[in-house]
Amino acid sequence: MCVTRSGFSRGRRATIGGLAAALLTGLACAVGPVGGDGPAQQQEQPSAGVTTRADGTTSVSEFTDDIRGAVGVAEEYWSTEFQRSGQPFRPIGRVVAYQQEGEVACAGQALPRNNAVYCPQGDFIAYDVGWAVDAFRQVGDAFIFYLLGHEYAHGVQVRLGIQYSYTIEQELQADCMAGAYIGDSVRRGKLTLEPGDLDELRDGLLAVGDEPGQPWFAEGAHGSAEQRTDAFFRGYEQSLAGCGLS
Repeated sequence: MCVTRSGFSRGRRATIGGLAAALLTGLACAVGPVGGDGPAQQQEQPSAGVTTRADGTTSVSEFTDDIRGAVGVAEEYWSTEFQRSGQPFRPIGRVVAYQQEGEVACAGQALPRNNAVYCPQGDFIAYDVGWAVDAFRQVGDAFIFYLLGHEYAHGVQVRLGIQYSYTIEQELQADCMAGAYIGDSVRRGKLTLEPGDLDELRDGLLAVGDEPGQPWFAEGAHGSAEQRTDAFFRGYEQSLAGCGLS
């Protein structure tokens, strides 16, 4: 995806192979209590209108640009949606990258490696930077926009007071909301799809589904690969109307 404001462009598509078990098992954690204790590398929040352009490489600088671009587009998207509904919008406070287990904590609970979470206490998104860079290089930059979009959606759920009895309901809605944010941003000219971007998103979603046999009602369940893919593309195609928000 090329960006008009920020975007994914990737000249190549990586195959996912055994990535699911080895790399992406912790992706897109449920909303949980997170406190901002512990040192962390803070990503600067981009303001609306900042333009980033991925150039088809796999450099750390491109990864950083894509993280900033994804957060910036999400912030602009949700600000617009809240304004349309006549509600004030407060952007998520910060995005922090960590490298070691325990470097960032949530309400006193250390965040593990190979993970990304939104933390309501402290109002921030945190992600294992080494793991995220590996995903960026092996799956593609489009997937980084999904990752940040999913976690940002959890922050929006908190702002809207959305609560569910089961984790899987919350997670699949966040997948749908991430799809809406990407799809609507493409339709509005904020992001531009390039060949392979939708395949990157589909491959990544297939990699992060729950293990076969995981009970849907289990604490922490996110949904099967098929459920997560269906939820994302429902939002991508139908916008927020497909996510139970309008």
